[in-house]
Amino acid sequence: MRIQPARKLRGRVRVPGDKSISHRAAIIAALAATGGRSRLTNYATSADCAATLTCLDALGVTVRRAAGDALEIEGSGVRLSHAPRAPLDCGNSGTTMRLLAGLLAGQSFTSTLTGDASLRSRPMRRIVEPLLLMGARVMSEGGRAPLRVEGRSPLNAIRYALPVASAQVKSCVLFAGLNAGGRTEVVEARGATRDHTERLLTLFGADVHTELKDYEGRPAVPFVSLETPVGLRARDCNIAGDISSAAFFAAAAALVPGSDVTLAEVGLNPTRTGLLDVLRRLGADVSVTDERTESGEERGELRVRGHDGGLAPVSANANVLGGELIANVIDELPILCVLGTQVEGGLEIRDAAELRVKETDRIAAMVKNLRALGAEVEEYADGLGVRGRTPLRGARLESFGDHRIAMACTVAALIAEGESELEGAEAVAVSFPEFFTLLESVTER
Repeated sequence: MRIQPARKLRGRVRVPGDKSISHRAAIIAALAATGGRSRLTNYATSADCAATLTCLDALGVTVRRAAGDALEIEGSGVRLSHAPRAPLDCGNSGTTMRLLAGLLAGQSFTSTLTGDASLRSRPMRRIVEPLLLMGARVMSEGGRAPLRVEGRSPLNAIRYALPVASAQVKSCVLFAGLNAGGRTEVVEARGATRDHTERLLTLFGADVHTELKDYEGRPAVPFVSLETPVGLRARDCNIAGDISSAAFFAAAAALVPGSDVTLAEVGLNPTRTGLLDVLRRLGADVSVTDERTESGEERGELRVRGHDGGLAPVSANANVLGGELIANVIDELPILCVLGTQVEGGLEIRDAAELRVKETDRIAAMVKNLRALGAEVEEYADGLGVRGRTPLRGARLESFGDHRIAMACTVAALIAEGESELEGAEAVAVSFPEFFTLLESVTER
């Protein structure tokens, strides 16, 4: 794809439903009491979320497309009776694999989870270990997919301290806990992560609680508990817009002077709004209106304007990102790297080694692409440093098959001088198939 620089961005955009919420809502709706029918509106259009629906269908769950953008899912109960006839293909979706592994661990049959080459290269030992402690038998290829899950029912209820800050691992354990006897507890020992699973389980009738306690010398550590037996009930759920998708439009508006972009119905869950905090501390003009809560999640209207003065940190060390903030902005870090090229003093990202085991090594990918554009970038084992206020020039860029790299590079190309060419642009379909169409609708050249 060839990309020309933008003069400004102006307009109103509604991004698709949140990918993280969509996965979880579909799975939990499938586990509601037999015969109950849940209606999910604004379900994500991504290939990843379609993979979750395909796997549920293979497990005997009835999923129907209804009028408009709605899905109707009939509950099968937390103990499924339909063993899959073939390996469950999760495509490129790590969320699908990790969440379904927890669910399948508590079933009375054996199943196999697999995916594309990228997914089969990602670390799965982080979910295998707690599932083994709960009594399931899970076999992997050196800690990677395909995963063979020999379920057991009931599982053992455990307390598990997360060795990495991961909402997917937390959710895997909680889904397994639906078929465990007693109280399953997850200790977020490395910092709080997004809490969509807890909110949705509560919405559908589960007994889920989060308490802050001291843990191994650390204060206010989240302890997330789930009590069984669980009687999930069918519910209607309207899914908020994906803030991780909105991030690319917000960053583009902040980068291009004279821009004014409004993003409607964006999810504002506090465990996901670190992006807005970072934009503000880097000097971006960001405002939120029409805030409300619906289907258990905060949402509102996000407006970002680009000004002639450019971006500059509003306080000392505002352009250094690290620590517990990283879990909150992990999906937005590629686009924040682009933002860093235009911030006075640049941007330094630390404690983000998790980026190396995403769809691609996102640290290496962004370093290579930003250097191609003319930015000065230093690579670290756990992040990178970008020298700011650097004029970018059009270049040949690579997505490495990673949707977030593709979208981040597209935004970078909008502020570069001259034409850029993006190889592997089709990767955006993994999370945001409408990305290029919507971006073009608000871009003036």
